[in-house]
Amino acid sequence: MDSILELKNITKKFPGVLANDQVNFDLKKGEIHALVGENGAGKSTLMNVLFGIYQQEEGEVFYKGQELDIDGPEDAIDLGIGMVHQHFMLVPTLTVAENIILGDEITTGLGHLDIKQATKEVAELSDKYGLDVDPQAKIKDIPVGMEQRVEILKALYREAEVLILDEPTAVLTPQEVKELYKIMDFLAEQGKSIIFITHKLQEVLAVSDRVTVLRDGKSIGTVKTEATSEPELAEMMVGREVLLEVDKKPAEPGELAVEVNNLSAQNNRGVKALNDVSFSIKEGEILGVAGVEGNGQTELVEVLTGLREATTGEFELKGNELLNHSARDIKGSKVAHVPEDRHKHGLVLDYTIEDNLILGYHHQQPFAQGINFNFAELEKHAEELISEYDIRPRDKDALARSLSGGNQQKVIVAREFAMDPEFLIASQPTRGVDIGAIEFIHQQIINQRDEGKAVLLVSAELSEIMSLSDRIAVMYEGEIVDILEVEEATEEKLGLLMAGGQI
Repeated sequence: MDSILELKNITKKFPGVLANDQVNFDLKKGEIHALVGENGAGKSTLMNVLFGIYQQEEGEVFYKGQELDIDGPEDAIDLGIGMVHQHFMLVPTLTVAENIILGDEITTGLGHLDIKQATKEVAELSDKYGLDVDPQAKIKDIPVGMEQRVEILKALYREAEVLILDEPTAVLTPQEVKELYKIMDFLAEQGKSIIFITHKLQEVLAVSDRVTVLRDGKSIGTVKTEATSEPELAEMMVGREVLLEVDKKPAEPGELAVEVNNLSAQNNRGVKALNDVSFSIKEGEILGVAGVEGNGQTELVEVLTGLREATTGEFELKGNELLNHSARDIKGSKVAHVPEDRHKHGLVLDYTIEDNLILGYHHQQPFAQGINFNFAELEKHAEELISEYDIRPRDKDALARSLSGGNQQKVIVAREFAMDPEFLIASQPTRGVDIGAIEFIHQQIINQRDEGKAVLLVSAELSEIMSLSDRIAVMYEGEIVDILEVEEATEEKLGLLMAGGQI
C-alpha cells in the first residue's frame, strides 16, 4: 500500500522546548493510523505542522508524492486534509446544514444563500458515508455524538482525503464510541485515510491498522496493531513497564460516612441542574459517578465543596450538616477536593510548588502561627510531598505553571490527600494526565479507600469508573437514574443508562 502522506525529520521548536525532534510519520491510503504518546510527547505539535497551524524549522511534508509548503489551515483544507478538533467548532444556533457549509456557502445566481440546495447536498453526503444526521436540526438540539458526525461531514464536504481525529471519543458514550468505530472503518473502506490521536490504548487496538508512538518529541517506533499489545505500547510511551490494571483488594466498608438527600441546584444560567439527588457512601468505599459530561456532575461536586449553593436537600458528613456552608468550612470539616479544572480551582499558576501544596490549608496549624507563616514547616511539608508523590522538578520554588499537566495534578493530589480527609471528592482526577501518572494517581485513590476514607469519584472515563469504584451511580439530566454494584455493571448497561435508557 503506497503512502499518501509522509512527514520526514520534522523538527519544531518553541522557546526552551524541542517539541518535535526529527519525527517521521507516514500514512497509507485507506488506513487508520493511531498516533499515541504522553502529554508533551509532540502529537498535537506534529499534527499542527501538518495542518499548517505551525511551521517546522526542519523537515519535509510530502502529500501524494509532492513536497508541500503548507502556510496555513486553508492550504491544508484545499489540499484535502481535514482536522476534527477535540472541542467541536460549531455554531449552536445554526442548523446542521448551515454549520457544514459555513465558509463555503452555496449561493443562488443572485448571490443569496441557497439553503435548500445546501440541505440537499448535506443529506446526500450523509447518506453516502453513513453519517446519520438531520440537516435541518439545530446544533443546540442534537446529542454530542451527532455533533461529531457534523464535524466529520464538514471535512468531507470540503473533499478531505486525509482526516485527523483529535481525541474523538472524549465526550462519547460507549455506544457512540462503537458507532464512531463503524464510521471510521467505513470511511477507510471508501479510501479515506485517518490519523487517530488518542490516549486510550484499548481504542488503538480496536480500530487502527498501525500505531506510531512519540516520546519526548521523538519517534519511538511504528508497529502493526495486530502485532502489539497494551503493555507493549504503554512501555513504548513511558519508557518503563506500566501497571495497566488497578491493583485493589475487595472493599471493606465501615460505618456510614456521607449522606446526600434530595439535593437540587441550578446551573449558571438559572436552570435546574440537579434534581432530588440522593446517595450515601460508607467509610472505605468508592462511589463512582458515571455520565456524559454536562448532566449535573459538575454542579454536584460544586455543591458538595461549597462552590455552589443548593436550592434544597441535605448533605451530612458523619452526622454534621454541611449543605451551603462555605468552601473553607467544608474543607475544614475534612472534605478534600480534587477539582475537574486544575487551573481554575486547583492551583495558582504563578505560585510556587511549596505555596500550592498548602492552598486552602494555609491558615491552619502547623503552617500558620497567628498571622505569620511557619516557613520551616512549609519547607518540610513541601519537600516531603515532592518526594512521596514524585513531583518533578523536585524544586519547591518552581512555579506551578512551569510544570507538566501530570505534575500539576500530582501537586493537587498530594495537597488534598496529605491532609487526612474523611471524605475525598475526586473529579476527573486523571484528565489530561500521562499514563504513568494515571497509574500513580489511581493507586493513591485506592490507598485512601483502604485507609477508611469515603470517596466520591466523578470521571468521564468509563474505564476509570469501572476499575476504581465499588458502586457506580449513573447521572442523566441532573438525576441519579440508577446505582449499580460494580460486579453487575457492564459498559453496555452503563452506556444505556448514560443515554437515558433503562436496563
